Amino acid sequence: MASFFGLDLTKNLSYYTVPVALAAAMLPHVVAVTGSKGVFDNANPRTLKENLEKTDALDKETKQRIARAKAASDNGFETIGLYAAAVVAANVTGVDTALLNRLTIGYVVSRFAFVFVYVQLGSNRKTAPVRSLTWMAGIASIVTLFIKAGNKVAI
Repeated sequence: MASFFGLDLTKNLSYYTVPVALAAAMLPHVVAVTGSKGVFDNANPRTLKENLEKTDALDKETKQRIARAKAASDNGFETIGLYAAAVVAANVTGVDTALLNRLTIGYVVSRFAFVFVYVQLGSNRKTAPVRSLTWMAGIASIVTLFIKAGNKVAI
């Protein structure tokens, strides 16, 4: 497969996906902050959840969407270190470039899908399994990167 959405998969794109993954973690934070309409306190950013509970300026649905956006952002930051380490490990050990690109682009796609499903569809309990599947796809990409790197070293 030489092309994936117009990208040349014969060139190593994996390192470029790390800042894109960072953007995927930051995007829902931006959504939470801008949607909170003054409830977010930049001097005390960790009080957002508490401030949301106290305010009457936002309706319940908006408060829940903001809380989900913040949770999606937190989740992205919780996994990005492991992801970046997996990208480096796979590169250092010489994992096949096309496979490396597919796994890393897959991770990024899964993160953006996770954010969308969590933030926009999260109020519907029927979509919760979809959120879990998108999260698991990202984790599977990370694990596969480490396994492929380990296989290269073990040979």
